[in-house]
Amino acid sequence: MTVVLRQRNFTLLWIGGLISNTGDWLLVIGLPVYVYQLTGSALATSITLITAFLPNLLLGSIAGVFVDRWDRRWTMIISNLLLAVGLLPLLALHSRDMLWIAYIVAFFESICDQFVSPAESALIPNLISQEYLVSANALKSIGSNSSRLIGGALGGVVLTLLGLRGVILIDAFSFLFVATMIFLIRIPIQLQSTSQPLETPSVNESAGNPVRHFAREWLDGLQLIVRQRTLLFLLVVFMLQSLGEGVFAVLLVVFVKQILHGSSIEYGLILSIQAIGSLIGGAFIGAVGNSFAPARLLGISTFLFGLIDLLIINVPVYFPNIFLVMVLFIVVGIPGVAGMVSFQSLLQFLVEDKLRGRIFGTISSIGALMMLLGMILAGTLGERLGAVPMLNIQGCMYALSGIIVITVLKGQKIDKQAVEKSQASPGGKQAIDMHSSE
Repeated sequence: MTVVLRQRNFTLLWIGGLISNTGDWLLVIGLPVYVYQLTGSALATSITLITAFLPNLLLGSIAGVFVDRWDRRWTMIISNLLLAVGLLPLLALHSRDMLWIAYIVAFFESICDQFVSPAESALIPNLISQEYLVSANALKSIGSNSSRLIGGALGGVVLTLLGLRGVILIDAFSFLFVATMIFLIRIPIQLQSTSQPLETPSVNESAGNPVRHFAREWLDGLQLIVRQRTLLFLLVVFMLQSLGEGVFAVLLVVFVKQILHGSSIEYGLILSIQAIGSLIGGAFIGAVGNSFAPARLLGISTFLFGLIDLLIINVPVYFPNIFLVMVLFIVVGIPGVAGMVSFQSLLQFLVEDKLRGRIFGTISSIGALMMLLGMILAGTLGERLGAVPMLNIQGCMYALSGIIVITVLKGQKIDKQAVEKSQASPGGKQAIDMHSSE
């Protein structure tokens, strides 16, 4: 991973993301707590979270089209500046009568983030050599989980010491910092000429029917997923996992209360402690991940994640020990981050540069939809079936999807020469197929 960090452009992006994500976690923890302290209402708190979730569900796929049209570096710079400015109205939030400000700000911030996330994922392959792409994504995961661990732990402390105003100003500064880091990135001219902006509509198309042209670009991403068997397969696997994550998000608190007899403190510890395993997993994958075919790594990691998940859910039924569950949560973070890194790397390998933004945006939106469906299923069936059976279904879905990935994509690897050829040619193939390793 030290080789990756010696590549200046990626390091600038990584450091900026580390600081920015830490600031985000301060707000993610601080704002809902502040709203609850202000109102004493769980409904008001949940509305804050829902308004931040909706843009991911509604706009991710659409934002991806614009990410592919625009210069991704400047898309990230402008979006982060808007994120910083968009936080400032929260400084006026002092009473329940002003609570609508929190809802509007949460919605606006999430809209801006729909452009940042796919732009970053699509930009990384332009900043790093292909042979180090898995390590780069592993470092990205390490930064993200470090931010979660630090920002999550400090969120309540900063809110107590500095109030909501302090949380807002720190997060706003973090957005300005990452915008500065991205501004300092210098993409090689040869990559600029073959990457973005690539599909800006012509004058005649814009004057004729820009809506139709936009719809065609949006459909290009969906059609690519349908045509490319491997992409379609990966999407189905991701949908199943996202459905399970929605179930898990709702029923974990029930599991902690009913099976582990834990309090909100233990619940918070369980949620945050997984980041330790994710950091270990990120370091491990960053060091050795390039030695494995991404598809094989994805299958093995997903299967192990499901297997450990089943242990987390079933062992406490017979041996209710919350310390053991915390240890398992640390362990499950290792295959969890390995699966995420390999999935991200596969998408970056398989999709041509000019379509990456809309593919990542589309997958983000579909994942959010499946998570929402999982939450609804957990809410409607959780009381009838119980938390343990529902969570067992979630664990089995992971283990089964891992076996399917290993079976279907057995013996396959990325043809890196085809990747490089496609990226070097503006008129190249729309996606890179996976080929047998024989």
